[in-house]
Amino acid sequence: MLDPVLLARIQFALTVGFHFIFPPITIGLAWLIVWLLTKHRLTGDDSYQRLARFWVRIFALTFAVGVASGLTMEFQFGTNWAAYSRFVGDIFGAPLAAEVIFTFFLESTFLYVLVFGWDRVSPRVHWLSSVLVAIGSTMSAFWILVANSWMQTPTGYVIRNGRAELVSFWQAVLSPSMIPRFLHTLDAALVTGVFFMLGISAWLVLRRQAVETSRYAVRLCLFLGFGLSVVQLGLGHLHAVQVAHTQPEKLAAFEGLFQTQAAAPLLIFGLPDPDNATVKYAITIPGGLSLLTDMRTDAVVRGLNEFRRDEWPPVLITFFSFHLMFIIGMALIAFPALGLLLLWRRQLFESVWGRVYLWLAVLVTPLPVICNELGWITAEVGRQPWIVYRVMKTADAISVSVPASHILASIIIFCGIYGLLFLVWLLMLGREVRKGPSEGETEPSGEGSA
Repeated sequence: MLDPVLLARIQFALTVGFHFIFPPITIGLAWLIVWLLTKHRLTGDDSYQRLARFWVRIFALTFAVGVASGLTMEFQFGTNWAAYSRFVGDIFGAPLAAEVIFTFFLESTFLYVLVFGWDRVSPRVHWLSSVLVAIGSTMSAFWILVANSWMQTPTGYVIRNGRAELVSFWQAVLSPSMIPRFLHTLDAALVTGVFFMLGISAWLVLRRQAVETSRYAVRLCLFLGFGLSVVQLGLGHLHAVQVAHTQPEKLAAFEGLFQTQAAAPLLIFGLPDPDNATVKYAITIPGGLSLLTDMRTDAVVRGLNEFRRDEWPPVLITFFSFHLMFIIGMALIAFPALGLLLLWRRQLFESVWGRVYLWLAVLVTPLPVICNELGWITAEVGRQPWIVYRVMKTADAISVSVPASHILASIIIFCGIYGLLFLVWLLMLGREVRKGPSEGETEPSGEGSA
């Protein structure tokens, strides 16, 4: 028999997971476009403007697909999750309304100026439009994360008449997980945009198309990619510490920690066995987890044994998504570091090894997107069985009037529509990449500079 709760969760995961491909790319690209237009204003070098024009076209295309894919998400709160919407509507509606009114309209309005205003407005107004688009895209993510973070660590509310009612707007906005989550997600978006630009620019260099401007973009992305990925390591740690103290069972699932213990070990390798509450083939650093969460090797870290078994998150999904995310994150540090080494040795554009590296840069373009998806899975599956942590269970949030067969039919329809939408995006993206930026006569900057 079909389970409507499971199907509703699958449908929401499908729509959010697909939509989540695009906002990190546009947030990262928005700030890179600001960089390029700022360099143009400071130097007067038209090569930066030509490069910015190219990336504005790609930004606009990706933004449009992101908007189209995001429309279905909020409708699901009223169709599949009516009980949830009634319970938290007083709180959840405010950040979603703020996202539309204060940020989406800001972003979309000035995106029009950015796309069509090259010869219609002054360079200063055009530059300001790029800044406002970047701010709008960033603040849009902020308000969405306000809503999601409240679900993870709810504050600023009381339960009255069977509903969660807002009593402090700012407490709800600045819930304990909000700032670490926002910083972690924002940096991930910047990394995603940088690697997206790196992969396409490397492809253009290999195709000997707009070589000088594309080489500049590759150099810029190597510097930014390495720096932002290193910063992400610290921000991820900050977020994990917050999880350790506000959602301890989620951290325990991250690390396969079944027993509460002092001097908790940091798991380097192992295979969790939830049925027997053990980790097979475990390789650990003694006291490592305690040190990371509390800066003391003898600190007590709570294990899954302290929680009811029916309130454990799905351990295997949470564990493997977290560790795969971490492994990819480390690769995103190592890869630009290798590119910077080749650049420093003047081999990036002049040697066979450099050409191999550029091909790899094309192939690793999706890695940050995959990492983002794994991070989202880690956060959302790790919160289960709660839709609002320790307030409302996911099984109690479903719409009772929507049969499972209808949800299944909508999943099939969404898969077809999203598959077609993704194909259209790839085809149009390929067309824009083949056009490339127009080549300038001079290179924007020296071999080792950004």
